[in-house]
Amino acid sequence: MKNKKENFKNASNDELNKKLAILRENVRVIRFKAEGSKSKNVKEISVLKKDIARILTELNRKKLIAN
Repeated sequence: MKNKKENFKNASNDELNKKLAILRENVRVIRFKAEGSKSKNVKEISVLKKDIARILTELNRKKLIAN
């Protein structure tokens, strides 16, 4: 099953910041779950980190365009 990447280019800064906070919280929760037991989806953290990077890239791009 192939996951589609979200398109962050059309999202507002507020939406991107909310999504960023949610993804960071998910990474934190998964990291603490992994401490005690084996994770069923080992790629989940890397996928979340890549989404975080995409959001940060889009926020920085919008900031540069505004200046």
